[in-house]
Amino acid sequence: MSYTFKGVSPSPELLRDTAFIAGDWVSAADGRTFAVTDPSCGEIIRHVPDLSREDTRKAIDAAHAAQKLWADETAETRADVLRRFHDLVMKHQEDLARILTAEMGKPLQEARGEITYGASYLLWFAEEARRVYGDTIPAHRKDARIMVLRQPVGVVAAITPWNFPSAMPCRKFAPALAAGCAVVFKPAMETPLSALALAALGERAGLPRGVLSVITTSDSRAFGAEVCENPLVSKLTFTGSTQVGRLLMAQAAPKIMKLSMELGGNAPFIVFDDADVDAAVDGCIQSKFRNNGQTCVCTNRIYVQDGVHDVFVEKLTEAVARLNVGSGMDPRTDLGPLISEAACDKFETHIADAVEKGARILTGAPTRLPQGTFVQPTVLSGLSSDMLVATEETFAPLAPVFRFSDEDEVVRMANDTEFGLASYFYANNLNRVWRVAERLAFGMVGVNTGLISTAVAPFGGIKQSGFGKEGSKYGLDDFLTMKYVCLGGIA
Repeated sequence: MSYTFKGVSPSPELLRDTAFIAGDWVSAADGRTFAVTDPSCGEIIRHVPDLSREDTRKAIDAAHAAQKLWADETAETRADVLRRFHDLVMKHQEDLARILTAEMGKPLQEARGEITYGASYLLWFAEEARRVYGDTIPAHRKDARIMVLRQPVGVVAAITPWNFPSAMPCRKFAPALAAGCAVVFKPAMETPLSALALAALGERAGLPRGVLSVITTSDSRAFGAEVCENPLVSKLTFTGSTQVGRLLMAQAAPKIMKLSMELGGNAPFIVFDDADVDAAVDGCIQSKFRNNGQTCVCTNRIYVQDGVHDVFVEKLTEAVARLNVGSGMDPRTDLGPLISEAACDKFETHIADAVEKGARILTGAPTRLPQGTFVQPTVLSGLSSDMLVATEETFAPLAPVFRFSDEDEVVRMANDTEFGLASYFYANNLNRVWRVAERLAFGMVGVNTGLISTAVAPFGGIKQSGFGKEGSKYGLDDFLTMKYVCLGGIA
């Protein structure tokens, strides 16, 4: 029995069960497939090809040939293709949102927002493609002229996780294609259907054959090994766990490959006594419970100063208790399922550890719901630094609230992590805003806001959260090389 979408089914042209290599829609040579399931019920949506390392090699060969021709196109031509790509994504926003919700689980309204967010990168880099500027530099001698050229790095391999299956591919595709690179892309095994739908729209927008390939495979190690060892691949851009990032960096080291790494996070959310408490609660809900807590920039540790601690906790608990858990296709749903049973297990482990060490559950439950991978959003109080929630990323709808007394103390606690991706704080005193923003050791800081992601700003972290930036005018840099040209003998 085939999967039935609740409500309107997406266009069959976008719901693909074949992979995309060098402009062709293909199955695995040996016929192998793997299932893509709906986490809300476990039902199989589609089977997609389980491709081999040899298939990845074919995609790389095609990308190497196509990239040179793509780079030779004018910036205007590349910009026009990306603009058409953007327009097609927005035209099919509802189709893409329904595919996304089916395979990943997030509420449909949130999925629509993700489609818009991802498309914004296509639009932004359609314009940035026209602005890959070089320089001339006053020369060191009379008969010389110095130029600096910026050129595409070449073939780019890209890997993304399951939590933003449409937006993250767009964040990788857009700057690479704008720069004149070709892309060989591997989506997460849990959520390949959104990437395949994007590939279909990219093909329709006019991307030349070979410039974009989407490899569906259950063998992530083989894909990683091929792109890190293949001499035709010049760059790897990866979003995922710090552990896997370390492995890929080690694999790429012999080739001295250009890398971008957007890795794990452990975001603090700080509320000072002078904050607007109602605004802080709203921002916390937005930051903590977006995508059911399954984002790398989600709040993981909430620190509230003594003077507002009790009222903040009371209001946060009331707000969380009102959140509805259910199928993402239900318009009443605020939080969908977690992505897997393993995610539920981690959620329960973190709660059990905290309770055993003295924390109190203010709302929610430490056990999952009977069907699917659903859990109740939970607020904990009475936290201490020896609990798992203080050091590990939960990646689930769990809000642990720590109490603190002074600014120095909370900055020290916030920075006491190997990660450095996102951070948030609420305060109204201007002196404090400047001090804390500068002292937090994170690549991104949200001040009086719980939502910081946008195509116009540089997204990325420091420390073991990785390096490289996505979005903004800086987002092309990792897909370009800088060449110095010295012209001599000019009389």
